[in-house]
Amino acid sequence: MALPSQTQVLIIGAGAAGLMCAATAGARGRAVVVIDHANKVGKKILMSGGGRCNFTNMDVLPKSYLSDNGHFCKSALARYTQWDFIALVQKHRIPYHEKKLGQLFCDNKAQDILSMLLDECAQAGADIYTLCDIEQVTALTENDLPMRYKVKTSQGTIYCESLVVATGGLSIPTMGATGVGYELAGQFGLPLKPRTAGLVPFTLSPAQLAVFSPCVGNALDVSVSCETTNGHVSFAEAMLFTHRGFSGPAMLQISSYWQPGKELEINLLPQLNLFGFLSEQQKARPKVLLTTIVGELLTKNIAQCLCDYWGAQWNGNRPINQYTPAELQLVATQFHEWKIMPAGTEGYRTAEVTLGGVDTNHLSSKTMEAKAQAGLFFIGEVVDVTGHLGGFNFQWAWASGVAAAAYV
Repeated sequence: MALPSQTQVLIIGAGAAGLMCAATAGARGRAVVVIDHANKVGKKILMSGGGRCNFTNMDVLPKSYLSDNGHFCKSALARYTQWDFIALVQKHRIPYHEKKLGQLFCDNKAQDILSMLLDECAQAGADIYTLCDIEQVTALTENDLPMRYKVKTSQGTIYCESLVVATGGLSIPTMGATGVGYELAGQFGLPLKPRTAGLVPFTLSPAQLAVFSPCVGNALDVSVSCETTNGHVSFAEAMLFTHRGFSGPAMLQISSYWQPGKELEINLLPQLNLFGFLSEQQKARPKVLLTTIVGELLTKNIAQCLCDYWGAQWNGNRPINQYTPAELQLVATQFHEWKIMPAGTEGYRTAEVTLGGVDTNHLSSKTMEAKAQAGLFFIGEVVDVTGHLGGFNFQWAWASGVAAAAYV
């Protein structure tokens, strides 16, 4: 199928936001063409949620999003809610379940969500072209109305009334991520907020890795926090020791707030008053080693490693009855308030999202249209709106896509 010479709506990017926008705009009766440089559409959808696609969250609130303008996301999220998307999933009879913290996943596989979106696009008459690279975008003059943009691609030139940029961010370049959306924003004078990797594992220095190598592969529930320009942020979920550093949901969440050169504070036993517990153990099990008791609370490897690492503070590993109250307090404080400075993060290679992007102050929160460039829309991850882990970024893709679709 050859690329048509013109269409009413041209969407660049066949990911979550682009496909949602295409299906919704097509259902309004608009002629829609979607183009994508990749060989297959929806690659990030397919790999998300461990292949099961965490497609939304039961508890979507604006506070679960990072943006330089925290109010921007409210309008779109209020007009297309998680319940609207759940209704679409149910309409297509896709079985799903809630895991923890309101996270909704497919029972089967992420392909169910992608197939649903493609079915919706097909029913709405939206045409999708893959392996189609953008070569040049030109704004037309009033003499060319209703056509506003001329887009030269590797498959030919196409004119459109509305141009929607749904190109995603820079995260996971092996999935085909590029910066073309940011380039288009720059071309048309829209400022960009600084972009960094978000929802990404931390790396540690070689010296730190050597110390914590016995812990690799071990996971535990923690509370992790860091200081930000707006105060203190914390998350309580699992962390995982890896060959490169720290991962797991708690670490991915805090990574979106962490600044290089800042410490993380990790409470390894957030559900327990360790000083009180150890004081009780002195009476109940006086001859048992400290590492044995801590190992029952964490894992044997983590307990041994950390007690060896910190042990000089409390004169090493001994039977619990040999510790003074002051020494037990040192033990408790270290496990409850472990301060460590990561070397960095793994970057875009493994990041789930890109923080920053197109400055929302230059977009309409109602329509996603550029305020100073008629007919140009930005949706999804390319915009400076980034959700927490747990289905929030997909919900922003669906909501921003639907918002733009009503006005393209």
